[in-house]
Amino acid sequence: MADQSIAIVILLGSFIVMLLVQIPITFALAVASVATATYLGIPLMAVVQQMVQGVRSFSLLAIPFFIIAGEMMGQGGISRRLILFSNLLVGRVRGGLAQVNCLASMFFGGISGSAVADVSSIGTILIPMMKKDGYDDDFSVGITVTSACQGVIIPPSHNMIIYSLAAGGVSVGRLFLGGFIPGVMLGLGLMIVSYIFAVRRNYPKGRKYSLREAVTITKDALLGLMTAVIIMGGVISGVFTATESAAIAVVYAFFITFFVYREIPLAAIKGILYGALKTLAMVMALIAAASAFGWLMAYLRIPALATQALLSISHNKIVLLLLINLLLLLLGTIMDMAPLILITTPILYPVVVSELGMSPIHFGIMLILNLAIGLTTPPVGSALFVGCAIGKIRIEKVIKTMLPMWLVMVMVLMLITFVPAITMFVPNLLMP
Repeated sequence: MADQSIAIVILLGSFIVMLLVQIPITFALAVASVATATYLGIPLMAVVQQMVQGVRSFSLLAIPFFIIAGEMMGQGGISRRLILFSNLLVGRVRGGLAQVNCLASMFFGGISGSAVADVSSIGTILIPMMKKDGYDDDFSVGITVTSACQGVIIPPSHNMIIYSLAAGGVSVGRLFLGGFIPGVMLGLGLMIVSYIFAVRRNYPKGRKYSLREAVTITKDALLGLMTAVIIMGGVISGVFTATESAAIAVVYAFFITFFVYREIPLAAIKGILYGALKTLAMVMALIAAASAFGWLMAYLRIPALATQALLSISHNKIVLLLLINLLLLLLGTIMDMAPLILITTPILYPVVVSELGMSPIHFGIMLILNLAIGLTTPPVGSALFVGCAIGKIRIEKVIKTMLPMWLVMVMVLMLITFVPAITMFVPNLLMP
């Protein structure tokens, strides 16, 4: 008869070892699942069925639509227009381009829903522009990377859909709404840090625009921002599901990109779809492998054991939430966001929701912000690597400058963790 403890060691131990030897995480999850099922005598067909079941969700259809809409708007000129619009709003402040960086990321986050996409699209324009205007390399990259984290919190975000799946069907619409205030708070906090840097380093102000220029810039930017309005408006009103809203947003993005902005030819759609397909293949393969892994964790009662372990340390809600935040921050430094959502949600959800009485929406936003911070930290912070590559600067040089930015992000995380109303006010108001 198979021993449960040995099975847990095989499942978690083999997964960790494969990560350490840099095997892709999808393969690590799948191989660990197969090895554990073989030891337990579970038919491998059952593992395959769990993988298939993991991706057979209607809500997951929203992910490819979000990816395609983001690709279209990113390549079709929306990034440049959002930067101009942000410059119009805050560019005249000391260190205007840094403020523009934060605000543009806030806007772009409502379209792409991806921190890496934000850094890639806005960073390629703003980092060289900031360096040309006298901003230091380390600050230009640091503020671009940290402000990009708004992309995974401000709706729509495909990571929220992944969390909804992992949590057993939490309302995607309420999750989207829950990210509004935390995302804006993060952006405002980074804007304050940017202003302090700008005053201390004497960074320049932006130029003034004429009324005619302002009208043109606003009109162009609002056309792109309507993509996010369509998605959120449809979900909040109940007219569309998140998936249906995402599909309609793709049609709108297609029209704006190819028939209004017209910066890229219609033939570019092939490359856009190919890029989206590559991203989608990675995401769906990861979800399939993580579904089998999560099923085996539930079979072995790992979530229940984790709950007992945490409660054996303390029953104090504040202590437990601090421990969970610390755990997520540490995990975020060594693993990417999507797999961590799929792995940690089944383990921590029973603790925070059943034992501590936290709302699933509140926990989801806390979890995603924790892991968003991990996107900016070494050794595997994907947003950090992309930003440093664009800025042609070593990671070690950027890290020191990013310390105050990380401090702001952690402060916002603590406020979100211990003041539930910050997250829950908008969902309770608009989708009670």
